[in-house]
Amino acid sequence: MSTSLTPEVIEAIMRGEHGDPVAVLGPHALPEGEGAGLVIRAFRPGAATMTVVPLALGLRDQPMTRIHPEGVFEAVFPGRREAFPYRLRWRDGEGHESEAEDEYRFGSRLSDYDLYLMGEGRHYQEYEKLGAHLTEMDGVSGVSFGVWAPNARRVSVVGDFNGWDGRVHPMRLHPGNGIWEIFIPGLGVGTLYKFEVLPPEGPPVLKADPYAFAFELPPRTASIVTDLAYEWRDAAWMATRAEKHALDAPLAIYEVHLGSWRRKAGGEFLRYQELAQELAAYVKAMGYTHVELLPITEHPFYGSWGYQPIGLFAPTCRHGSPQDFMAFVDTLHQHGIGVILDWVPAHFPQDPHGLIYFDGTHLYEHADPRQREHPDWGTRIFNYGRNEVANFLLGSALFWLDTYHLDGLRVDAVASMLYLDYGRKPGEWIPNAHGGNENLEAIAFLKRFNEVVYQYHPDVM
Repeated sequence: MSTSLTPEVIEAIMRGEHGDPVAVLGPHALPEGEGAGLVIRAFRPGAATMTVVPLALGLRDQPMTRIHPEGVFEAVFPGRREAFPYRLRWRDGEGHESEAEDEYRFGSRLSDYDLYLMGEGRHYQEYEKLGAHLTEMDGVSGVSFGVWAPNARRVSVVGDFNGWDGRVHPMRLHPGNGIWEIFIPGLGVGTLYKFEVLPPEGPPVLKADPYAFAFELPPRTASIVTDLAYEWRDAAWMATRAEKHALDAPLAIYEVHLGSWRRKAGGEFLRYQELAQELAAYVKAMGYTHVELLPITEHPFYGSWGYQPIGLFAPTCRHGSPQDFMAFVDTLHQHGIGVILDWVPAHFPQDPHGLIYFDGTHLYEHADPRQREHPDWGTRIFNYGRNEVANFLLGSALFWLDTYHLDGLRVDAVASMLYLDYGRKPGEWIPNAHGGNENLEAIAFLKRFNEVVYQYHPDVM
């Protein structure tokens, strides 16, 4: 059958190398010169036959024509001017039949204003848009995914649901700011996923979701679709928190690393709820007003004590789920104890599934090694002068205060952020525009961090 697609476009779709799959797959008006009508295209690797199953009245199932033996199909609906809801049904070479919604018939979840604020670096609740979110679109339930990777040639969502095949669910690119997104119907809580990123050069790489709310237990590295719904019972604490944090209010802070403070007899980690009960009783008896948690943001290397995080939006699963950590904070609040988190915006580890070289370029870190590498810790330093990176970090700070009701953030490794020559010998660092050793971008970030946190949560520490 003749098709308006060129062989090069078909091959790119089949190989997973097309940078704009939404322009090809799903429903589209027929090109000029071919009359009024609608064409629907789909790709399922290994499919031998495929049928469009309309959900609209008056339309019959329509077999699709295979235009590439690897599983690229299209069907034409002459005279049809508007798209309609439908599903896809296909059989593989062994006769196994499957049916599902077509991801490419759904529009974008991001508004123009979302995209504008993201580009400006002022979308402080960006974590509500990027990452993985339970979503309903056109009455269909599923999960929407979003990620920032402006230099990638293609980004896909992969998981058990598509055989970890990056060709199946390539994402829609918003070229103005490098945001990729897709809505995948039928997925739900507990789905394991990663982003497969095709960099400017070389083969695709698998990345954890920078905005993931939960991760697998290390050394496994997949992100997990999570529902953050929780019924809080700390209204009394939240209502009086400003009084407790007044300058003349008493303050005594107990610093604690949850994994070291107490364990089960066999050495296993205690769950967040178990820790909460014992910790609340202990700090209350000792006269403390707050606990300060060594970082519980998800980290692959346990020996770092959390100071080399990968997941800046996820509590470590070593002690339980996100709801379990919410219950931990809730319990301490009900006992009159505030919760402060050691928060690490200074650097991140070089684990290949993390932020490092995320889209095949130095995206979150500086390109120049004199600004990029932390010589003492073997980590990468955030590029605070990049709007999107600063917004990512500010979003993380607000996320913990918004979502987990935390009462304060202690910024870790501030000295390493403030000084360009921190831990470096002469010739190993770059002076600022005035010839000094102050990191002006980091200073501006920390000022903005304080301003934004105070704007949204004036009663936290």
